[in-house]
Amino acid sequence: MPKKIDPELKARAVRLVTEHLSEYPSLTAASAAVAKQLGVGRESVRRWVIQAQVDAGGRDGVTSEELEQIKSLKSRVRRLEEDNAILKAATGFLRRGARPPQPMIMGFIDTMRAQGHAVESVCVVLREQGCQVAARTYRSWKQTGRTIAARTVTDAQVVDAVRDIAWTTTPHGRRKLAPEGLYGRRKMTAYVRRTTMPAASAGAVDRAMRTLGLVGVRRDKGTRTTIPAKDGIRAGDLLNRDFTANAPNLVWVTDFTYARTWAGFVYVAFILDVFSQRIVAWHAASTKHTDLVMIPLRMAIWQRERDGHPRVPWQLIHHSDAGSQYTSIRLTEHLALEEIRPSIGSVGDAYDNALMETVNGLYKAECIRTTVFHAGPYKTLADVEYATAGWVDWYNTRRLHGSLGNVPPIEYEQAHYAALNPEPQPV
Repeated sequence: MPKKIDPELKARAVRLVTEHLSEYPSLTAASAAVAKQLGVGRESVRRWVIQAQVDAGGRDGVTSEELEQIKSLKSRVRRLEEDNAILKAATGFLRRGARPPQPMIMGFIDTMRAQGHAVESVCVVLREQGCQVAARTYRSWKQTGRTIAARTVTDAQVVDAVRDIAWTTTPHGRRKLAPEGLYGRRKMTAYVRRTTMPAASAGAVDRAMRTLGLVGVRRDKGTRTTIPAKDGIRAGDLLNRDFTANAPNLVWVTDFTYARTWAGFVYVAFILDVFSQRIVAWHAASTKHTDLVMIPLRMAIWQRERDGHPRVPWQLIHHSDAGSQYTSIRLTEHLALEEIRPSIGSVGDAYDNALMETVNGLYKAECIRTTVFHAGPYKTLADVEYATAGWVDWYNTRRLHGSLGNVPPIEYEQAHYAALNPEPQPV
């Protein structure tokens, strides 16, 4: 017998019991007699008759119409609960705003299916959230012997490459963000091509970063801290916003910024070679005295001599803003003794030392405001020095610079000196 009883058969059974009920001692007996004649269960017939009496108003109870409404509401509640469970599980990759890779979508459907959810229900929820996927797409994906698209394979390889680049493992076995994890799409693409996959496309890297939740760090516009001197010896502006150089040791730009610690402000001064954008020296201190800018100058001169590339007297320009530290008599006299030409930008000019302002912004965004180079809060001067040392090493040796053709500053300098001193060719 079919699972669903024909309505006409139910109506006939109810009519026969109602018409002959007076001939039997009870409703149960009448239902049993009619059920035997029609070949159905006597309890089913008895329930049909009782429901018909309720619908007609002859007996107290819930009518058939009300039962249908209750059934419909229960079905709707179950469907909403199921949709809510699916949506909650999918929040992880739907919140990124872009369509997830197809393998991730299919894996999610597999997980939901293992939990007892229907494939069609999962696909409906995903489509409502803007992730277009059909049930037949999933079934086609699950077929054995299916040819996997080349883009799917390449995207998976790029995701693995970007994950290995963006995260590193500490000696204690913890995973932490690597400095390269601060890159945006363009630099990450250049780094992937440089290290692991020369043929990786920008689109594949972009999709990989979206999948992994990576976003390039951005610099905030800071407040200028230049305090012009009132009694210092002020040199002229020899650069006039032209931050270019044809070789190392021709133009150095310098400036300092600050970082907040539990013990108070820490000031960090940098000296940058304009040609390669290499940080040749830096110094951190808890005060803004002249030594803050004097010490990195001595360190920069020593570093260049140590590398075997000393400056030529009176060819090097030392450019800074009009801060009181840079116009002080001590620094001015020291520059003269070292045979370095001083240059100071104009007061009130936002671009008088633009290159150094850019580096300060990178330092604050990539080092101070992240936990890549220092795990906890900055408590003392030593914490800032530790983080700054790690950032400067990465900046000079591994960080890709777009203005240098996506190579690190030290590598850019080495290529320059190698071109000046080519290896002898065999005769």
